[in-house]
Amino acid sequence: MSNAVLKLADLPKAQPFVLSEEERHEIEHALGHYPDSRAASIDALKAVQKRRGYVCDEAIPVLAEAIGISAADLEGVATFYSLIFRRPVGRHVILVCDSISCHLTGYDELKGELVKQLGIQPGQTTKDNRFTLLPICCLGACDRGPALMIGDDHHGPVEPADVKKLLEAYA
Repeated sequence: MSNAVLKLADLPKAQPFVLSEEERHEIEHALGHYPDSRAASIDALKAVQKRRGYVCDEAIPVLAEAIGISAADLEGVATFYSLIFRRPVGRHVILVCDSISCHLTGYDELKGELVKQLGIQPGQTTKDNRFTLLPICCLGACDRGPALMIGDDHHGPVEPADVKKLLEAYA
């Protein structure tokens, strides 16, 4: 057994977060569309998420400075909106509508089949990082429930028997 003491200086240092040219351009473009820069908060967060898959903690102060608001204010926006991901997600995010309309039309059975096929619970990502399964309070597809989205693709009504083939389409 070693008596070595771990020192803070010995820990790996996080790389500083730097906006890409594409991200910076997209944020500047968004800023030009709003009279108040804080209105570009979601656009700025989405610009980073689109290219990196999620918004890491280190991005918040950099983005806040780019749009001219406090990091605390931007953190509030980032944690309020459920479609801003603050940790890594799979290549395909499955959003399963759990509104009352979808509950009445088969949400429990659909969720159960997704859990069975993916081998994960809501809020988790498959071991191969292919899928992340998340509930969402409404997809605006009450006439097509139970409904889900995979990426930007809306699906509904989705029967449990459809799940395997649907997942295979997102290989």
